[in-house]
This record gives sequence, structure tokens and C-alpha cells, in this order.
Amino acid sequence: GVEGVVILWEVFKWEFLRKYFSADVKNKKVIEFMELKQGNMLVAEYSAKFEPLCVFSPHYNTAEAEEDKCVKFESGLRPDIKQL
Repeated sequence: GVEGVVILWEVFKWEFLRKYFSADVKNKKVIEFMELKQGNMLVAEYSAKFEPLCVFSPHYNTAEAEEDKCVKFESGLRPDIKQL
């Protein structure tokens, strides 16, 4: 039979990104993530953009950074939504 190797999801993600995305593309995605704001999007649309872009920002992809990730998400919401 075939024996597999167990790896952490974070390790897989970084190896996949390293192999299939150029540094330039990754950098553009990081910038897009850092500048992401809700604007005219619904919260669900904002969230749908936020999560995939977050993958490109290493700081936000650890268990320790979960609070920072929440702060980043909330900071991108429109002021009228933040008040709720």
C-alpha cells in the first residue's frame, strides 16, 4: 500500500503557495489584503474576499494571531456596521 506523511495544514499551504505562486503575485495579494475595506460590499461579500486573501499574510495565519485577524476584519468594516 501507499503510506502517507502527515503534515500540518499551515505547512501545506505555504509549500503550495511557494510552489505555485510567484513572489510578485504573493506580494500583490498581501497588499490587496492589507488595503481591503468593506466599501459597498455586503458583510458576507467582504468576508468572502477577506478569508482567501488572509492566506497570503503569514502573521494572520497562526492560532496566536486569531485576535489580530479579528481586529483586521473589523477595521475593514464600514463605520455604520462597526457601531452595531
